[in-house]
Amino acid sequence: MTTITTPIEKDLQDFIESEIREGNAETKAHVVRNALRRLREERAFERIQEAEQDIKEGRVYKGNLRSLLKKLPK
Repeated sequence: MTTITTPIEKDLQDFIESEIREGNAETKAHVVRNALRRLREERAFERIQEAEQDIKEGRVYKGNLRSLLKKLPK
């Protein structure tokens, strides 16, 4: 596991401390790790939504993957 040190604003520090005080997390690191996991999940969900929108709007490729890759600009 890697340790990262980063400055944060007072309001974020207060939020982290309140999460610990309220029993939502055991440590500051736990709060930050949970927040990063949540962000990663949100990004993945956004990519799924974008892909679904592409499908709805007909922005899809069909066919043999090798043939499609040959058609892409290099």
